[in-house]
Amino acid sequence: MIGTIFNVGMILVGCTIGSLFKHGIKPAYHEILMQALGLAACMIGINAVVQRMPQSKYPVLFIVSLALGGLIGQALDLQGRFDRLVGRFSSGNLSEGLATAVLLYCIGSLSILGPIEAALKHDYTFLFTNGMLDGITSIVLASTFGFGIAIAAGVLFIWQGSLYVLALVLQGALSTAILNEITIVGGILILASGLGLLKIKQINTLNLLPALLIPPLVISVWQLF
Repeated sequence: MIGTIFNVGMILVGCTIGSLFKHGIKPAYHEILMQALGLAACMIGINAVVQRMPQSKYPVLFIVSLALGGLIGQALDLQGRFDRLVGRFSSGNLSEGLATAVLLYCIGSLSILGPIEAALKHDYTFLFTNGMLDGITSIVLASTFGFGIAIAAGVLFIWQGSLYVLALVLQGALSTAILNEITIVGGILILASGLGLLKIKQINTLNLLPALLIPPLVISVWQLF
């Protein structure tokens, strides 16, 4: 878990630095930071999809995952519940920032594969690299949305901790195919978040989060036959 602790620590440091800059940055600079982060999120999402799509053995599974996951998320009103919860403790658009932070921190190749590599091979390279990237991202997010972005560090700790324990329990059951499909769907969600930050299209990204659960379920059932 040392890699995850490092990752969380870098987020907290980045949020602290970013929040110190927040009050001294003019609106125009906030706007350009948002644009920079939006572009970065789009490229991270596109890169994840482009890298993993050629390796996919289920080329249409991501479409099914997004459709079913979106229906489930909409029925549960995840975005609305999240916005209302955040609204009780803050004002402004912190919920948008937190949604983006959670996706950027948790849904990416390094954040997904890192805990698994750490659990199975005691290799912390992915997590240390991810920590450095998240630290920089946190500075940009916190300078725009405030220190409340640090809440995402707790989400990351639970996410990576769960993957770490799951990898130890399941060992070889986590196939490359499952990781590929999860990463493809995750990349699309990060891209959607970037489009929102760029104000191109506001997408209820949190309502699409259940899509991440569809690939492991479908592939696991498929492999039984």
